[in-house]
This record gives sequence, structure tokens and C-alpha cells, in this order.
Amino acid sequence: MRESAIKVLGDKDAEFVEILRDLGMPRNAATMLAYLKNVSEASAREIEIATGLRQPEVSIAAKALREKGWLQESEVKQERQGRPMTIYSLGVPILDIIEHLGEKTRKEAASVVETIERMRDLAP
Repeated sequence: MRESAIKVLGDKDAEFVEILRDLGMPRNAATMLAYLKNVSEASAREIEIATGLRQPEVSIAAKALREKGWLQESEVKQERQGRPMTIYSLGVPILDIIEHLGEKTRKEAASVVETIERMRDLAP
């Protein structure tokens, strides 16, 4: 059996989640990412307890993070019979994720500025 103390999200983590949400990330994915940046690995159940997300929300968040290539999953066989437990961890460093989000935001901002410039050219 694996023993661990479950960390919970603090005020800085809540601010991190809000910034991610402001950048367009879904709440569940932002919350899971904020939690995983603080731990080396966590089971779905640990994420549920620490973040207040329900099991389906953790699954949805995991899918979103996995599609971006930011989530690593491994399975740990249970001592008893049953399905293996999935363990989640970040697949890339959090600073790389932040840099990716920054670059994406810069590109989006440049596109908006370009659109406004075109509007000015078309105005009487």
C-alpha cells in the first residue's frame, strides 16, 4: 500500500487557477494542473480530495491535459484484485507549460492588434 499525505490547494494555487481560467483553460483542467504542479504524482482519488473535484471532473481534466501532452499517466497494480490505480504527474515542467501559454497569448494578442489595424484602414 502506498502511504502519502495529501496536500490541498492554497490561496496562491487558487490565484493560479484563476489566471489559467482567464487564459481560457477550463476550471477542471486548471485546478488539476495547479494541484499537480505541487506534487510529484497523485492518484485520481488524491486529486479529488485535495481539489474538491468529482471523479468525472478529474477524468475530463485528465483528458484535456493529456491531449495537450502535459499529463503523464502510469498504472499501479492494487494489492487486492481489481483495476489498477492510475497515477498522474506532469509530463513537462510547469515552467514549459507557462511559456507555452504565454506564447499562445502573445500570438492571439498580435492577431487582435492586426485585426484592429485592418479595421482602421477600412474606416472612412
